Amino acid sequence: MAVSTIPYWQDGGVVTALARHPLPARVDVLIVGGGYTGLSAARETACAGAATLVLEAGAIGAGCSGRNGGQVAYSIKPSYAALKSLYGETKAYAICQEGREAVAYLRRLATEQGIDCDWRERGCFFGAHTPRHFAAMVREAQNQPRGLEQRISIVSKADQRQEIDSDFYHGGCVFHDDASVDPMRLLLALLRRAQEGGATVLDQCPVEAIQRSGDGFEILSARGKVQARNVLIATNGYSGPVSPWLRRRVIPIGSYQIATEALGTEKVRTLIPQDRNIVDSRRVVVYFRPSPDGERLIFGGRAALSEKDALACVPRLRAMMARIFPQLRGARTAYAWAGWVAYTFDTLPHLGRHEGIHYCMGYCGQGVPLALHFGRRIGQQMVGLAEGRTALDGLPFPSRPYYFGVPWFLAPALFAYRTLDAVGL
Repeated sequence: MAVSTIPYWQDGGVVTALARHPLPARVDVLIVGGGYTGLSAARETACAGAATLVLEAGAIGAGCSGRNGGQVAYSIKPSYAALKSLYGETKAYAICQEGREAVAYLRRLATEQGIDCDWRERGCFFGAHTPRHFAAMVREAQNQPRGLEQRISIVSKADQRQEIDSDFYHGGCVFHDDASVDPMRLLLALLRRAQEGGATVLDQCPVEAIQRSGDGFEILSARGKVQARNVLIATNGYSGPVSPWLRRRVIPIGSYQIATEALGTEKVRTLIPQDRNIVDSRRVVVYFRPSPDGERLIFGGRAALSEKDALACVPRLRAMMARIFPQLRGARTAYAWAGWVAYTFDTLPHLGRHEGIHYCMGYCGQGVPLALHFGRRIGQQMVGLAEGRTALDGLPFPSRPYYFGVPWFLAPALFAYRTLDAVGL
């Protein structure tokens, strides 16, 4: 059986080609990037009455918004304690609340506004790679900051087969409020919302340059020039030379995924009895979940650094999966694909304005809730709405000396992380 490189989420003709509208000569807001961030921002600016144009370099869904694992969780990476030491108690609490609101906003869209994204609130099992990791998980679960508590259950190694048909982990925790979505259906729902709000969205139209022009900007695209009063760059892991300043501040990292052949719902339910998302405590992360129809296992992780051929990563991903589920060694792989996430040097997302150009990006692999939330907020900021303010406004967006967008330091870092994981530290 040949392995398809079409993402599992996009098979079956779910992607619809956009109408080829003519490029307008002038708009109020031009957004570079038609993923979760750009479409969420476009909805806000268009609904506020601003003539809004979104330019997507590829087809809708070609970026990571149509290629991710669809897992939804509290997504601010630095701990409250780490943020408190940097910014003080009040600021740290507010930043953490942004992460909680990001999940709550997506939940409201799915459960109250009825967007079509296959919302499933089944929780997540966080597996402990070592006994020491499990002990740390227990301490953290039992000592959550007041007001930031999550619903967490501790699962011992003796009981973990209630969560996963594997002895690979040393217990873990269940995060009951975590959820999952079909990422491509979510993206198409956001596209419809943006268009219904009045935004124009054009795909297959890469932006080649942005230049100051009078009181706004001139944007050179593959289909011609556009004048815009305001510009938002929302390219995350696909940020290129259009903005060297932003490119120096985000680290593109490949996230690779496979989907097995149809195993049958009974088999998949045996593997993951509670139909949850699964992640674990290793530094080189893996994440997996049942497919929405319950027939397959979708398995992802950092299988390479910059490999663009998803098929080249299949053997490593299969080996990673088989370590957890030896019973899947003979299962065939039906799909393999990759997407690019964007990490930042402080592991926080960033939004703001530099030299008059707005930006919003850097979700560190947690863009499903964060991109919608912060995309919405930056859109509100662009049209002057006070509700667009966030706890991340004004934070410095750090870079590093000698970094210009090509992460030369990732190879030794990944080797070190894999070594530490292998020895159980």
